[in-house]
Amino acid sequence: MLTHSFAHRHIGPRDHEVEEMLNVIGVSSIEELIEQTIPDGIRMKENLNLSTAMTEQEFLVHIQEQARKNQIFRSYIGLGYHNTILPGVIQRNILENPGWYTAYTPYQAEIAQGRLEALLNFQTMVSELTGMELANASLLDEATACAEAMSMMYAARSRDKVKANANKFFVSKDCLPQNIELLKTRSEPIGIELVIGSHRDFTFSEDFFGAILQYPDVVGTIFDYSNFVDRAHESGVLVGVAADIMSLVLLTPPGEWGADVVVGSTQRFGIPLGYGGPHAAFYATREEYKRLIPGRIIGQTIDRDGNPALRMALQTREQHIKRDRATSNICTAQVLLAVMAGMYAVYHGEDGLKRIATTIHRAAVTLNDGVEKLGYEQLNKDFFDTLEIELGDVDQINLKRIAEEHKINFRYMYSTRIGISLNEHTSVEHVNDILNVLALAKETEAPEYTDFIKASKLPESLERKSDFLKHEVFNKYHSETEMMRYLKKLERKDLSLNHSMIPLGSCTMKLNAATEMLPLSWPSFGNIHPFVPLEQAEGYQFIINELERDLAEITGFDATSLQPNSGAQGEYAGLMVIRAYHASRGEDHRNVAIIPSSAHGTNPASAVMAGMKVVVVKCDERGNIDVEDLKAKAEKHAENLSCLMITYPSTHGVFEASVKEVTGIIHEHGGQVYMDGANMNAQVGLTSPGLIGADVCHLNLHKTFAIPHGGGGPGMGPICVRKHLAPFLPSNPEIRTGGSQGISSISAAPWGSGLVLLISYAYVKMLGSKGLANATRYAILNANYIKQRLEGHYAVLYSGENGRCAHEMILDCRPFKREASVEVVDIAKRLMDYGYHAPTVSFPVAGTLMVEPTESEGKEELDRFCEALISIRREVDEIVSEQVDAENNVLKNAPHTLNMTVSDTWDLPYSREKAAYPLEYILDNKFWPSTRRVDDAYGDRNLVCTCAPIEEYMES
Repeated sequence: MLTHSFAHRHIGPRDHEVEEMLNVIGVSSIEELIEQTIPDGIRMKENLNLSTAMTEQEFLVHIQEQARKNQIFRSYIGLGYHNTILPGVIQRNILENPGWYTAYTPYQAEIAQGRLEALLNFQTMVSELTGMELANASLLDEATACAEAMSMMYAARSRDKVKANANKFFVSKDCLPQNIELLKTRSEPIGIELVIGSHRDFTFSEDFFGAILQYPDVVGTIFDYSNFVDRAHESGVLVGVAADIMSLVLLTPPGEWGADVVVGSTQRFGIPLGYGGPHAAFYATREEYKRLIPGRIIGQTIDRDGNPALRMALQTREQHIKRDRATSNICTAQVLLAVMAGMYAVYHGEDGLKRIATTIHRAAVTLNDGVEKLGYEQLNKDFFDTLEIELGDVDQINLKRIAEEHKINFRYMYSTRIGISLNEHTSVEHVNDILNVLALAKETEAPEYTDFIKASKLPESLERKSDFLKHEVFNKYHSETEMMRYLKKLERKDLSLNHSMIPLGSCTMKLNAATEMLPLSWPSFGNIHPFVPLEQAEGYQFIINELERDLAEITGFDATSLQPNSGAQGEYAGLMVIRAYHASRGEDHRNVAIIPSSAHGTNPASAVMAGMKVVVVKCDERGNIDVEDLKAKAEKHAENLSCLMITYPSTHGVFEASVKEVTGIIHEHGGQVYMDGANMNAQVGLTSPGLIGADVCHLNLHKTFAIPHGGGGPGMGPICVRKHLAPFLPSNPEIRTGGSQGISSISAAPWGSGLVLLISYAYVKMLGSKGLANATRYAILNANYIKQRLEGHYAVLYSGENGRCAHEMILDCRPFKREASVEVVDIAKRLMDYGYHAPTVSFPVAGTLMVEPTESEGKEELDRFCEALISIRREVDEIVSEQVDAENNVLKNAPHTLNMTVSDTWDLPYSREKAAYPLEYILDNKFWPSTRRVDDAYGDRNLVCTCAPIEEYMES
């Protein structure tokens, strides 16, 4: 590898190490290993047709050229997206800090207390601003959150409502258009009938179960919905509210006037526009619905010593456990953005947020005064930040031309109205500029202001009276020094990729290179509203078009949609595209999805959301799809067969040799093949979904294509499709995108989270065809090296016909329970003492560890990890041979914290050194878990999901 190439920096093993690794594996070359791993019938014969790989320096020049093509206008479009001011201390210490952005979802609580605390701050902020009892740790965007609210209300129907088959859901016509569109997408497949109308005079019949409102509404009006809510509740109807979180600083929270669930976006809390995202949505509801709430919930608990600790609560609701009966298919959320939004509230506190919200409102009051002086009619009597202006005899097209000459964007409605939404950036000079544009359109002089008018246009009955953010954390860190140290304190509690490898199977925790991340902080990409005219986003459009083409080439397909914001949303999008394709052929009865028993939990959850019936196909003793069982089930359901959902390589870490036979069986019976792209890191450049016979797949850009996991998001799950499915790719109500017969929206923004597409674009452009293929080769090399190093210590559950694994493997830990009463979770916790995050625990087989090293790890790190696992195996053997007590040992007591290791008393039957420094390499780079093993059951029994003194909830 050329030392100046990006591939040389991205791929871990050095050239001199590769030969040693190949010797251990027992092959003479990487090519020989690949031949033994990937079946010949699906291997690529030619290189990918991609542009030549750029060096890092060449890429930075190139991406700066694209950035310059974007035109940064002042956008007053609103519609849920606003310019913000991200405090530098948050940008520098979170957004640009690998200690935060390379962490994984906090399943291993003992080494994740920092981001768990940050997410608890977020939940507390949301609960208090919305006036609700319980909030989750973020969703993908506001529109998705609206759909999740509808699903929750449907699941929460009373017995009488279920008996009456109540399936109607009221949607206020004054909701944001993207919210309405996504509600359409999600309602129809599961038999919910949307009724879109005016909330002002609506009467509920007995077949309604829920309703959703916008607060303030789409044009900015603040409406008192309390009478509507009373009428709904009298009819047994639950009410959801999509709320502007900044407005809730000054307005009565929906929880105080009866809302049952409140959702929205926290983008206004310092998060850049980013051409649509990523932004953390919020979701808050009442305690009684805690087992129906979608997504992660962070809750308080205690550790083994009775000390306060945090963890992810009530996980039995989630898709990885409940599968087709889950509350939602949500997996990846927007954790990094939730952390940033929560810290925005921590940094500003109640007083700071009131100052910001009041300034925004006064800017709108001042603009309203000027608009009326100019003779325009402003239609909103009560408003927070948005005006709806009737133009009268002023020509809208001419006004638009003048505004764009002044680099200003308004929202243009009908042919005679505009909307103007002000924001945190808006100064008195900006208000004067807007008035000048409006005056020019009237050919008159504009009034000029030197300061904002200190008056209110909020309805007095809806002015907020309740306090919020009184907890110490929101009142302590208001200087940059204190904030910087608080963020560092939390960061130190979490194990991220900047400490050691995170070998999570099916998660692909690879390098998130600095050069890939740099453009995310550039205003030329961050400050673009998703609904600006396309000519203002030429740089973004170039990147989007190139990435769509490159991903289609990589997958062997013909078209791409970048809209889905996560892998689970990609699954749903792909299934909805298949559904639309069948319907276009008069075959809308095709509703059976065949899914292997080993599938990711999101697969059956997504299928149910798409209105499909799940039929499970067995796996054989080698972990492959049972072809005979598949044939029987495809034949049985041939008339109604919609699709097969398959992961390749399989979730068992094997390239199944029969894959083309499997896909052929489905096509013979009229079905389509959906490939889950979770394991695409073992395919790129060597085989493809197209070659194995799939019709559509999603890609996890936060796995294979280098977007960081961010502690549980952001992610991206674009779908790639064959030509016959391209007409059905998802659309958007504001910007033309998708296919000619496109399904309705999957995400709020046309191209999902535009900002993070830059990362995957950089990854593809800097690796190029050969680099991408080499990354795959080295991922397979590293996995097989670990497999061989652990031989004799751990049994690998499944391997291919030649004894090779793909890019990951499953270590069988079940015998340890039988022989030594050691659970797989004991091994996971003990790995923390060795400085490692555990591999994936008990998926896809209970009692196992699934290991995926990725191509980014060098031989030294792989060796350290193997030494740790081998040492743990010796510790298991000590129990088997009865050298140590079966209940009081290093495994059962793991992890060991600094506090217990240096305490005055040590009554454990092994040394402190064995507890904390079992191998020599740890002396050089010790990571201390910040809490002892957490008590999961206690946390679920005593659910506390906001910042409150834990002493209040201790069992007596």
